[in-house]
Amino acid sequence: MQLFVAAASITVGLIAIGFSLIRRRFDRLLSFFAWFAAQYGFRLWMQSGIFSLMAGPSVAINRLQMAINFFVAIPAFLFFEASGLVGRGGRQIVYAACLLELCLIAAIFLGVPLPWLNNANSVLVIVGSALLVSLAFRQPALTADAIVFRAGMTVFITLVLWTNIVRLLGYRAAYEFYGFAVLMGCLAYIAARRALDRDQQLSSIRQELEIARRIQLSILPAAAPAAKHFSIAARYKPMTSVAGDFYDFLEDENGAVGLLVADVSGHGVPAALIASMVKVAIKTQRHRQNDPAALLVGVNEALCGNAQSQFVTAGYVYLNPNTDQFCYAAAGHPPMILQRARQIVRIEENGLVLALLPSAAYTSTTQPLQPGDRILLYTDGIIEAANANEEEFGQERLGHLLLESDGKTAEQTAQLIESAVTAWSPTQNDDLTIIVCDYQPISTR
Repeated sequence: MQLFVAAASITVGLIAIGFSLIRRRFDRLLSFFAWFAAQYGFRLWMQSGIFSLMAGPSVAINRLQMAINFFVAIPAFLFFEASGLVGRGGRQIVYAACLLELCLIAAIFLGVPLPWLNNANSVLVIVGSALLVSLAFRQPALTADAIVFRAGMTVFITLVLWTNIVRLLGYRAAYEFYGFAVLMGCLAYIAARRALDRDQQLSSIRQELEIARRIQLSILPAAAPAAKHFSIAARYKPMTSVAGDFYDFLEDENGAVGLLVADVSGHGVPAALIASMVKVAIKTQRHRQNDPAALLVGVNEALCGNAQSQFVTAGYVYLNPNTDQFCYAAAGHPPMILQRARQIVRIEENGLVLALLPSAAYTSTTQPLQPGDRILLYTDGIIEAANANEEEFGQERLGHLLLESDGKTAEQTAQLIESAVTAWSPTQNDDLTIIVCDYQPISTR
């Protein structure tokens, strides 16, 4: 039984050490437990008959064995203090006990008689353990885990006290390791219960994220507008369940269409919440949909002070078939791409990102809109998608891809771009949004 507990202690200690290294963050309770468990198991193994047969009788081995026996008390005391059961007063007792243990260990190698040192260590362990247990029971056990942990520590320390008292009286006692087995069982129960609680919490978080995903999808356009003069397709691919990308279509009764794409800094739930705010802000500015610069000014004023230090980039183009013109403005966003007569033109009319300064001003550019024009709006997740060699997809590849799409529909072109970017960067590191719009007046069909 002793060898089984020794092997189990060493194994648990090594696992705890590995877990500490994986976390890359110093955890006093876990680190001291790992040290204590591994060393306690090693001490049990050295006390076994197998070790005695392997090492043989030797004064040096006896002194080394006693030093290890004394040294195991140091991580035990530190582990008990790190558990938080003994309060501030217990910390002074622990530090004093550890210092005295180091003095006893030094005395072993200075030639002090081993029986004297063994009795002194027993007294130190008895007094230190008794004081710590008394302090532990003065602290309220507020949780079920604290109660179980306290029970395991109580059983272990009780058997430690019993073993050392019996030893002082000149008898042999070998029950202490049973107490350590009980302590490990209590810790295993706590770990298992916390793992179960964590799984339940993760399941709840996944359900909430799924609800958040459906809510976010509900604020996006259900379908592209069925405009007479335009063929529009969109692709939206979040990196996680929810995203900071957003797009919208603004139609008016005259057949004109506004296309907007926005990108909130960051990812996940915080970015998604800001994206929802962008939706509300756009809705309040619909009366300015024919003036991209004024619309961005209004959206910026609505977001400033409410975006929690996050910012938003956006590009908005207003396409007017009645005047055969488009008007474009942007706020720190990648340039809009215009494909015309197998030529690629990048339209960039940028102002400051949104939600940064309430007084930010924006300008727009108005240019002719010709039959056969193809317009592409996108977020930076498209051009910044990187392959295994950290090479970005880039503006040039996107432009060439748009040229290759000549003769394809807007829907086919959006799918082509999405597939190409996904193939280029299978591991998605950002949200992806694409809007493709083809202009073809009815009179030219």
